[in-house]
Amino acid sequence: MMQKISRKQKSVNRFSERGNNKFSYSVFFVFEITTKDTRFAQRARKLIDLIMQPNKRPSSIAYSCYVTRSRQGEQFIPEYVFGYQVSGTMIMNDGNKEYIFEPGDFRFSRRNHLMKFNKLPPEGGEFKSFSVHFDQPFLRNFSMEAGYKAEKHVGGDAVIKLEAGNLYKNYFDSLSSYMQLNGEGDAGLITLKLREAILLLLKVNPELKDILFDFSEPGKIDLEAFMNKNFHFNVDLSRFAYLTGRSLATFKRDFEKLFHLTPSRWLLRRRLQEAYYLIKEKGRTASDVYLDLGFEDLSHFSFAFKKQFGAAPTKIL
Repeated sequence: MMQKISRKQKSVNRFSERGNNKFSYSVFFVFEITTKDTRFAQRARKLIDLIMQPNKRPSSIAYSCYVTRSRQGEQFIPEYVFGYQVSGTMIMNDGNKEYIFEPGDFRFSRRNHLMKFNKLPPEGGEFKSFSVHFDQPFLRNFSMEAGYKAEKHVGGDAVIKLEAGNLYKNYFDSLSSYMQLNGEGDAGLITLKLREAILLLLKVNPELKDILFDFSEPGKIDLEAFMNKNFHFNVDLSRFAYLTGRSLATFKRDFEKLFHLTPSRWLLRRRLQEAYYLIKEKGRTASDVYLDLGFEDLSHFSFAFKKQFGAAPTKIL
């Protein structure tokens, strides 16, 4: 029987001093595992509980462990992420394109993107991946110190597959020992590993300079086109507002003026309309579509569907 472990931990912000300048930064090292091993699951739970204790939690390191057949979900990616797929398969989809990463693959995820993901272990094996996150304060400080700056705005895919190489592989192999750091005095060591990652990316993939040091924020864009493209992502309204270049208050005002409904009501109606089409015309089932359309659980989806259309999803076929 599959074991599932899940703990949520927010980013840990630390302050570093360099000369007379103070800057805050967040760095995450994420190690994820999928397994059938019950004894391993018990040990992992104990490890996570130890890490989550306030006095034991590693400074600037977040550790998460999942033990399950597969893990699906969606998220807003607020910062750049440098990742390495150790085992299993990572499938990511931003609504425009699907990205598939197999063992040995390296990836660079761009900030300010909505993303769905599916983490699949190999048959009889475990899903493992490492990720290092770079936040804006850290990158701004690095930019000022090292003299790097973006020369142009670069568009393109939300996730970039990086060519495999020994430099990247050796870097991620070195991260295992850093999972044991848990003292306030370890922040400097974490900072060094974060700087090392930036320098490696700039050496192996110098074209990333114009992405990493582009500190511009999303501008005001076509609200109707954006929402009709991204309604299926289950994120807070504040995220939708930010990505369309608006404050939350302006977003709500513009939204109701355009759609004549509140954002929450419109999102529910639009998701249900799409569900009806997929079930009626494409032969999909409720269990197939509810997660893809932004519903958190099947029972809520079924209740809302019946309320909207007068019949349960199973009666529409």
